[in-house]
Amino acid sequence: MPSPSPTTRASLLRSTAESFVKAFVAGTSPTSILNTYFTSSAQIYEHGPAWANARLPFLGKTFTGRRQSGSDGGSTCDDYYDLLTRTLSFHPTEGTVPASAEFVVDAEALGPGGGRGVVTVKMRAGFKSIKSGGGWEEEFVYVLSGFDDEGRIGRQELWADPLSAWVAVGE
Repeated sequence: MPSPSPTTRASLLRSTAESFVKAFVAGTSPTSILNTYFTSSAQIYEHGPAWANARLPFLGKTFTGRRQSGSDGGSTCDDYYDLLTRTLSFHPTEGTVPASAEFVVDAEALGPGGGRGVVTVKMRAGFKSIKSGGGWEEEFVYVLSGFDDEGRIGRQELWADPLSAWVAVGE
C-alpha cells in the first residue's frame, strides 16, 4: 500500500490531534481517549523535575502501553491519567482548543520509537488541586508524535508549569 502524500498525511495528523484535544477538553474518559486516539504501545511523558514526584507523581516518568486486565499497573498510559485525575482537575476556558491553523504539523518527522509525524499545539486552561482546592491558569504544550499509518498517536509529551502545580497541591 503506498504511503499517503505529505499533504494527506498532514491533514490526517492534524485531524487526529484536534479530535484528541477536543475530546480531552470535553471530559471524555481517559479509557475512551486512549482507545480512540493512541496506539496500544503509546507513551506519555510529562516533563518536570523528579523531586516533584511526591506531590505530582505523573511528572518526569515515561508511561508506556495500556493496562492489561489483572495487572497491577503503575507505569501504563492508563496509570498516567489515573494519577493526573487523582491529583488535579482540569478547567478549560472558551479558548482552550486553539484554531486548526495553530496545530503545527510536520508529517514526515520521525517520532521517538518509530512512527512518522509530529504535531505541536499550545493551549491555555485552569487547573485545581484535588487535595487543596488551590488553582491556577497556565499555558501548556502538547507534542504528539510517532503516529501510526491510521494516524493514532504513538507518543504524547507535555510541557506545563509544574511549580504552580506543586504549590497548589501543597504538602
